[in-house]
Amino acid sequence: MANALKPLTPLGHDAPQSDTIGAITITENPNTALASLAARLGREAEVASLAAAAGIPLPGPGQSEAAATYGAIWLGPQQWMVEAAFATHEDISAILKPIFGEAASITEQTDAWVRFDVTSTTLPALFERLCSFDLHKAGAGAATRTVIDHLGCYVIRRTDTRVTILGPRSSAHSLHHALTTAAKALS
Repeated sequence: MANALKPLTPLGHDAPQSDTIGAITITENPNTALASLAARLGREAEVASLAAAAGIPLPGPGQSEAAATYGAIWLGPQQWMVEAAFATHEDISAILKPIFGEAASITEQTDAWVRFDVTSTTLPALFERLCSFDLHKAGAGAATRTVIDHLGCYVIRRTDTRVTILGPRSSAHSLHHALTTAAKALS
């Protein structure tokens, strides 16, 4: 019976859902592995050095950054969410722990979050309806924690036309509904 099990996306489908509403496309993206990384007290410089050697960017406040294999989102002082392709980093915490040893605390986060990638030329107008993150002022690489429809989310501006939203996986349907409702209001 165990071989009858198959993974589902956070929205409960076999394949990621994508919705195009007017000029806005909202795509569920389950292809990212996530882990939180926190430097232990007094080991901040060591963590920075180890991260640099491994090609893991550690952006500053309000920023995200991507490198060849890894990306990272600033969460707080000496804390980041590290992201990588799920296909090669399914167990990302097991990959990161040997890199950082006892210098950092690492926690698997992949199954805790749903990721939606939103593309449009009208992103600022869309996000005015969703949260307090001002995309008129935030350039590519900007990231923040905010609230969308009463859900704590991270919003990352990847480019002028693409934003990533990380929200609680347990509320994937509610977050998806908020995004599509705001998109319909613009179309």
